[in-house]
Amino acid sequence: MAPEVLFMCVHNAGRSQMAAALLEHYAAGRVVVRSAGSAPADEVNSAVVAAMAEIGIDISKQAPKPLTDEAARAADVVVTMGCGDACPYYPGKRYLDWELDDPAGKTLDAVRPIRDEIDRRVRALLTGLIPAN
Repeated sequence: MAPEVLFMCVHNAGRSQMAAALLEHYAAGRVVVRSAGSAPADEVNSAVVAAMAEIGIDISKQAPKPLTDEAARAADVVVTMGCGDACPYYPGKRYLDWELDDPAGKTLDAVRPIRDEIDRRVRALLTGLIPAN
């Protein structure tokens, strides 16, 4: 059974979208990936879409999604990103809290380092989820 990872932030318009897209890219079907927000925005941040396009990952068709009990209960690992008390806690889950700058309102130049840090963390997470053959 593939491990399941849920990336959560408040608006599901930036950090969690990048993390989910990167994990899906690197895991290539070996991990079930979801992202959600406690108070989803209307659309994904355009600078985030552009930053991901620069590295060959198209998230232009993605939309912010609300957190559901089903997604949280199915997750083996829940990664929170700056939501503090706005993200609910589900007992029995492995939680990681990634403190990252919020890309909201930032330029593409300011989003790139956030994307790159998320990329680094996603690769490390994947190494822990899927042992090397």
